[in-house]
Amino acid sequence: MAQYVVRRLLLLIPVVIGILLITFLMKALIPTDAVTAMYQGQLSEKDAAQAIATLRAKYHLDLPWYQQFYFYVADLLHGNLGESIRLRKPVIDEIGYRYVNTILLTGASLVIALVIGLVTGILAAAKRNTWLDVTATTIGLFGISMPAFFFGLLLILVVSVWLRLLPVVPHGPMAILLPALSLGLIEAAPLSRVARASMIDVLRRDYIQAARARGASETALLLRHALPNALIVVLTVVGLQIGNLLGGAFIVETIFSWHGIGELAVNAIQWRDFALTQAIILVSAVTYLVINLVADVLYAWLDPRVELVS
Repeated sequence: MAQYVVRRLLLLIPVVIGILLITFLMKALIPTDAVTAMYQGQLSEKDAAQAIATLRAKYHLDLPWYQQFYFYVADLLHGNLGESIRLRKPVIDEIGYRYVNTILLTGASLVIALVIGLVTGILAAAKRNTWLDVTATTIGLFGISMPAFFFGLLLILVVSVWLRLLPVVPHGPMAILLPALSLGLIEAAPLSRVARASMIDVLRRDYIQAARARGASETALLLRHALPNALIVVLTVVGLQIGNLLGGAFIVETIFSWHGIGELAVNAIQWRDFALTQAIILVSAVTYLVINLVADVLYAWLDPRVELVS
């Protein structure tokens, strides 16, 4: 197991380097930057040109992209994510609390998705081909087809405008409720379908039939015998779903004014603040890669039949 984890960690290194390189190539194709955007229309042409040249030299923006890439990687190796050109502060100071907010939102959404997805999937499998199964499957199809941002706007319309249960932008502990529901309910749909299919497959196996013949109750068959094996497949999907939650948070945080890295990313792109944008992409990518690594290790740990190969 230890060798497997080490191999997987080593494989993450070229992936992260590739992400950084692609980000820089995209940056090189854009004809402007944050410094130019900051001073356009604010100073005379002569003063603006001088100010822009000074700041571009300070942030190495006057160098070819491959030299900028070298300086950026060198800073990363020293734990420095760079300085935001627009905010004039270290990137890590701005990302810190926002990253925590995004993790809280993702975690709350994942709990909602797991609870609703597993419960509906198990019930649909247990009551296969009944009205309950058909209803859960139909609602799941709508959930899979609906974008999270549209569902978020729909929640605002229903909960805040029509029912007036919460303000459009709640404050305090309730602030996380609507964005978490917006992401969690959407991601519950594919989890429900996977849980249903996995449970149906497990319920057909011989050891389940043997347990039923010995007089085990249907509840015991579902929760004690079938569910642990069905969760192995669900766990793999959960690792992928977390990536969807992180991606969906970029838009949902903006809709609900939730101050996470998703909202910051949208602002950074508008500001053309590439140092901030690159740091957000890096942090998000590493988070996703680590979560998938943990999911793979848990999968191999839960199912000894899985061969630990890279």
